[in-house]
Amino acid sequence: MQQSVLIIDDEKKICSLLARIIELEGFTVFQANTGKEGLKVLAAQEVHVVISDVKLPDINGVELVKQIKEIKPYAEVINLTAFGTIQDGVKAMRNGAFDYITKGDDNDKIIPLVYKAMDKAKLQYRVFELESKIQKQYDFTAILGQSKPILAAIDLARKVAPTDTTVLLLGETGTGKEVFAQAIHFESQRKVKPFVALNCSGFNPDLLESELFGYKQGAFTGAQKDKKGLLQEANEGTLFLDEIGEMNLDLQAKLLRVLENQTFIKVGDTQTTKVNVRIIAATNRDLKTEAEEGRFRLDLFYRLSVFSIELPSLNERKGDVLLIAKHYLKQFAAKVNKPDFTMDEQFSANLQNHVWKGNIRELKNVIERVVILSDGQILNASLLPYEFHHEAVEGDGMKMETVEKMHIIKVLKYTGNNKTETSRLLGIGLTTLYRKLEEYHIS
Repeated sequence: MQQSVLIIDDEKKICSLLARIIELEGFTVFQANTGKEGLKVLAAQEVHVVISDVKLPDINGVELVKQIKEIKPYAEVINLTAFGTIQDGVKAMRNGAFDYITKGDDNDKIIPLVYKAMDKAKLQYRVFELESKIQKQYDFTAILGQSKPILAAIDLARKVAPTDTTVLLLGETGTGKEVFAQAIHFESQRKVKPFVALNCSGFNPDLLESELFGYKQGAFTGAQKDKKGLLQEANEGTLFLDEIGEMNLDLQAKLLRVLENQTFIKVGDTQTTKVNVRIIAATNRDLKTEAEEGRFRLDLFYRLSVFSIELPSLNERKGDVLLIAKHYLKQFAAKVNKPDFTMDEQFSANLQNHVWKGNIRELKNVIERVVILSDGQILNASLLPYEFHHEAVEGDGMKMETVEKMHIIKVLKYTGNNKTETSRLLGIGLTTLYRKLEEYHIS
């Protein structure tokens, strides 16, 4: 990694001299004579350590520290001053400066100080890069699709993300509700705090209460010590409650209290616990109907649905099917060390014509299966599960050529793609088989 230093000083001779000394240590050095000029360099170049004079023509160097940290959070700043004061020194450190030294005392100190600041900056840079990669993995760029329904849902999610508003995600199973919840979290002010997910359908009521709220020692048999609930684990972050419609009415009442005043009582406790947590809930049920029929609290429904986002099913966004399929093809190919795949015309058509009852989750599973079964780089329809061929035949109204094509594919699969054996079983000549393979685009 290139190790670079930016010097900001309005005294050009001092700036050039200091730059030369630091360059002799093997660092890349940039120079600026005003705070404004320094910020421009900082924005355009990769800078790890900034040495800034306190008295600049356009800004106080102590105040400049804040702006430097906003542009490059991992950069370390060393303030130099001709007339140091304790007040300025304290303020510089509070603003995030690495050190504050007086000119004249810096001759022996500056180089060791630059090395120390550089070591810290490099470590922070690695952390910054890692956090950026994680954020890219979970932010809105991780949501695949260019169709109008998904773009409309993303637009709503982007608008609510920076707030602390409770969000209710609606949609069929497998539409990516947890992916949306993660994106909302990582685009919020809480992104550096925990994101905790809980599937409410995965626990019986007693276990769910313990998982969510925690318990005190001795609350029940087996409670040998205090346990934090997921609400506390998610403190200052986001708690995602998937399948919220599965939660029983008693727990719904406790959750309503959390939403209203951010407090709850642990199982077996008498004291109130306070948290600061954002709730994102998700369901594939019609909660309003559930509430009207007495299976869900109406007051909780209204509290959860302050901001609702309906996620489209994959069948409502058929234009995204191939885009998503290609993404998972690349992902699974890399996972099993296979080269990149291409989809033939019939394979692509079958994917687009399929009724995706399991939505993106089903598509992901189909692609993983195809990657495992494939022996070549071109994917054909024979690799798809049986129901895809059944749909293809029905979709073409039982045309003779479609039936014939599916039968040839089935026999090829049976013979392990042995053309001679296939032609024998079909009762046709090998030349005829090759002609039909070309005609039907079967590879």
